[in-house]
Amino acid sequence: MNPTKIAQKLISYKTITPKEEGIYEYVQSLLPDFTPLRADKNGVKNLFLTKDFGGENPLHFCFVGHIDVVPVGQGWRFAPFGGEIVEGCLYGRGAQDMKGGVAAFVCALQEFCAKVAPNTPLRLSVLLTSDEEGPAEFGTKYMLEVLQEKKLLPHFALVAEPTCVKHLGDSVKIGRRGSIAGKLTIYGVPGHVAYPKTCLNPIDVVADKLNLVAGAFLDKGDTNFEPSRLVITSMKTDSSAENVTPKTLDIAFNVRNSPATTLKDLENFLEIVLAKVPYDLNLKQNSMPFLSSKDSLLVGCLEQAISEVLNTTPTLNTNGGTSDARFLHAFGVEVVEFGLTNEHIHAIDERLEIKQLEGLSLVFLRLLELIAQRGLKV
Repeated sequence: MNPTKIAQKLISYKTITPKEEGIYEYVQSLLPDFTPLRADKNGVKNLFLTKDFGGENPLHFCFVGHIDVVPVGQGWRFAPFGGEIVEGCLYGRGAQDMKGGVAAFVCALQEFCAKVAPNTPLRLSVLLTSDEEGPAEFGTKYMLEVLQEKKLLPHFALVAEPTCVKHLGDSVKIGRRGSIAGKLTIYGVPGHVAYPKTCLNPIDVVADKLNLVAGAFLDKGDTNFEPSRLVITSMKTDSSAENVTPKTLDIAFNVRNSPATTLKDLENFLEIVLAKVPYDLNLKQNSMPFLSSKDSLLVGCLEQAISEVLNTTPTLNTNGGTSDARFLHAFGVEVVEFGLTNEHIHAIDERLEIKQLEGLSLVFLRLLELIAQRGLKV
């Protein structure tokens, strides 16, 4: 079966986070020789499929993805779960993020498994979750806990997120920045605006400090990571009257941090800048930054596969937001991310180019061949 047909079928399932809608049964039917393992929790459904080819001390390589999608929204020209093909593009929610990627690696696995020699020292797996777009608490992270208990953690993994920017093959992610969410509460004394001497407006208190906080670079970055930067996302007071000064000003912000900046570093920075300001601070590290080795055999095989199939050389980077790759790295799995371009993800009329999808599946097939040929050692 070709990847387009698979992607069309996957798109037809209305798997808005964390719904699974029976899509795993279809995926299992495409890989009937793989042994299934389910680990569902709190409404999140996870599927692990694995096949051992019989050789001693097998390398374990896993494709990782998610089948859940964000809500549809309004204004679509095409049925969001219709999988229509128009002028070389396949339309539907999740086409790029990331049912196209799932279709590409399932198709590659079908073709590779049909010709692989017996007793090859190789184990191949697929890990899918229905909660990547949501809290992700009981998705890939939970499944990895189950796999660790069963001694089934992979050695290497590829997350088929849409990583490319201008054309297929231009970007491979070998890490991600972390994410720190913060809330500052600045305190004042409420009162009537006509009597400013009886008030302490928290906006006035912090006004001359905001230019030091908003957009502040917390480190210089390096060859792998962009600088960590504090980005204010909202500011609001507790006052609902135009003639009353507020008691508090709440400032929400986020920092996508490199390994050079920790949560404690951020706390110290704000303590210095806001030295004479009455405030409370709440910080939460939503995800940790990580970096896989540029020199790993997996990266080498993927670069070679992209070069041979697409005649291009990818940049190795850590750009973008967070993904489930962070959980794999935390469990000691060497992980990279590679997939379709991402210009239409989460958008109205989300779509992928069929030529891209076909190319991605060929890259994945060549990657599997190279892994088997080299007999990667852990």
